[in-house]
Order: sequence, then structure tokens, then C-alpha cells
Amino acid sequence: MSTETTTATVGVTENSTWKGGVGAGLVGGAVMGVMLTTMMTPVIEVAIPAMYGLSGGAAGWFIHMSHAALLGVVFAGLADAAGVGTNLPRSVGLGVVYGAILWVVLAALVMPIWLSAVGFAGAPPLPNFNPTSLVGHLVYGGVVGAVFPFVREL
Repeated sequence: MSTETTTATVGVTENSTWKGGVGAGLVGGAVMGVMLTTMMTPVIEVAIPAMYGLSGGAAGWFIHMSHAALLGVVFAGLADAAGVGTNLPRSVGLGVVYGAILWVVLAALVMPIWLSAVGFAGAPPLPNFNPTSLVGHLVYGGVVGAVFPFVREL
């Protein structure tokens, strides 16, 4: 008498580009953070921490880098949906457009509303179309787009 046993094997494919998005976001965030520190010091030392009821440059940097990593994950999803893959010029182009969208939505609209909502006395006007902030967000997006094809498979 013989017995046959069948074993099913299930394979799971993990889409790990989100990890590359974190990495690219952190690199872009570091570059933008240096720009903020040198060109818009009160933003990273006062305004960004105030959004969370905190103060100081260390808190500002931590929050900024956390946002940068999270937004890098969003970029990874967009890059995958757009089929950018490892195409560097397309990724950089998408990154610059992404940076411009982040500037309009988050910096010009959400941040002033948020700072007013938490009672921050130095809240910027709504909308806050600050050209220096635009440059920072374009650089963030461009750097994220430039780094992502190299780290997308982390």
C-alpha cells in the first residue's frame, strides 16, 4: 500500500520599491534640508516643528526627514504607476513635476492652514507662493527622481 502526499507551495512576490522610495526621499530630504537650513532657517527651526507643537532645529530636521521619507514612498508608487522603471531622465522629470505639486499642495496651501489651525503666530499667508520654497521643492523632487532608479530595488 502506498500513500501519495501533495504539498502546495505558495510564492509571494514583494513589491519592494517602497523601500527605494524611502531611500530616495531621505537623500532628497537631506539636500532640501541643507537648503532650508541655509536659506530659510526659520522654516526648519520654527515653523515645521510648530506644526506638531514642538520647537528647535533638531525637531524640525526630524520632522522634515520623516516627511521626506514618506513622500519618497508616494513618489515610488507614482513612478511604478507611470512605468518609469530605471529610466533616469523620465524619473528626474517626474520628480521635478512631483516637487512642483508638493510645493503647491503642501507648502503653499496645507502648511499655512495647518500652522494657523495650531495657533502659530508666524503662520504664512494663504496661499504661500514663496519662490525660495519652490526651488527647494523642485530640488527635492529632482534629487528623489535622480536617486530612485538606483535604489528602487532595495
